[in-house]
Amino acid sequence: MKVDYKKLWIMLIEKGLTKAQLRELCHISPATLTKLNKNEVVSLEVIIRICLALNCEISDIVEIVRT
Repeated sequence: MKVDYKKLWIMLIEKGLTKAQLRELCHISPATLTKLNKNEVVSLEVIIRICLALNCEISDIVEIVRT
């Protein structure tokens, strides 16, 4: 399964947030942020925390890549 977080990075730019600020806001570990940067699968709990912090839906920040 492959995922793409491009929408997340665009949203951060639109909201004027850095990745470091997102990490602090959502209490994400550096390792998890690295996984997000590499478009690797992270837990649903992390995705939910990001959605709550950014006031958005899951589909607003992640896409499933069909190969």
